[in-house]
Amino acid sequence: MNLQRKIIVFATKGENTNEELRILSLIDKLDVDIFAFDYQKKLLSFWLLIKTSWATKPKLIVMEGTGISGGFACLILRWFFNIPYVVSSGDAVAPFIAMKSNRLVGYFAYLYEYLLCRFCAGFIGWTPYLVGRALTFGAPKGITAAGWSEKSYGFADLDRYRQVIRDKLSIPQQAIVYGLIGSLVWVKKLEYCYGVELVRARQQVDPDADVYVIIGGDGTGTSHLQTLAGNLLGTKIILTGNIPSDRVLEYLAAMDVASLPQSVDGVGSFRYTTKVSEYLAAKLPIAIGQVPMTYDLLMDYSWCLAGKNPWDDKYIDLLAKLMENLTIEEIAEKKQMIPSSLKEFDLESQRKKVTKFIEDILG
Repeated sequence: MNLQRKIIVFATKGENTNEELRILSLIDKLDVDIFAFDYQKKLLSFWLLIKTSWATKPKLIVMEGTGISGGFACLILRWFFNIPYVVSSGDAVAPFIAMKSNRLVGYFAYLYEYLLCRFCAGFIGWTPYLVGRALTFGAPKGITAAGWSEKSYGFADLDRYRQVIRDKLSIPQQAIVYGLIGSLVWVKKLEYCYGVELVRARQQVDPDADVYVIIGGDGTGTSHLQTLAGNLLGTKIILTGNIPSDRVLEYLAAMDVASLPQSVDGVGSFRYTTKVSEYLAAKLPIAIGQVPMTYDLLMDYSWCLAGKNPWDDKYIDLLAKLMENLTIEEIAEKKQMIPSSLKEFDLESQRKKVTKFIEDILG
């Protein structure tokens, strides 16, 4: 092991997760050692990371995610051993924690986020808005790496998968299908998880209308969605359960409009989410709120819905009206405006600039 050029990389979500894969894909041109962070044993991973870094004296630590165990380990290594770290994040930490907890916990999360950015050697944001937030907190350098789709299909492939998946789910080929694929985590404080807006909107539409909803994914919100769906469950509203990552685009191909539920606040306004690149790869127009991303990237091929958040009655009413009135011809017009690619979601360009970013930090 060449300690003079060693970089330790880990993801606070854990080893062999999508976030670890993300950061390893971005810096795969660099010589790195992967630290196997165990999400189920965070305290043990905290101590092992400090112990490993103290023993090997890496030139840099790269952390994907903002989990407290990993973040505090990086701060301790920076303060007491002068080992620099880079943090990569897809969320504004303090607003995200405050949304799910109380105000006092939110204050502590704000302090943690400030310290994490203030003492890092550089910040990799999933959006330019997150990079700006980190720079405001004192991060000395920043760069955007927005994510990418793992697969890309041509129109012929998408049409084929559209037919196959619709036949599998007993959805007529001429029907209009709204949907999303994501982690269905129930937030008790908000009584919400991804897909609630689709289910509640579909309940406002004529039950016999040729409008279907597909929600892919699994999590603590599944049972809540099943209850909300009522007698439309399994017919007009279909919950597929977990979908393997290599088949996500196949199921997206069966949809006509993708829901991208983002709250217009300190959580949703800073995000792109990893789903944007996949929706665009599937040539899916998007129903979304009035977040900055809508105006910066998606204006020509989205329906911009008013409402402070996707669990707001106003937002859901507008989504229901879209379901009632949108035609196949209007969807086709939006699809024609989706570009074949967006530079923001190109893996090679992101890999190139992140590699240069890390190399410049190493000096």
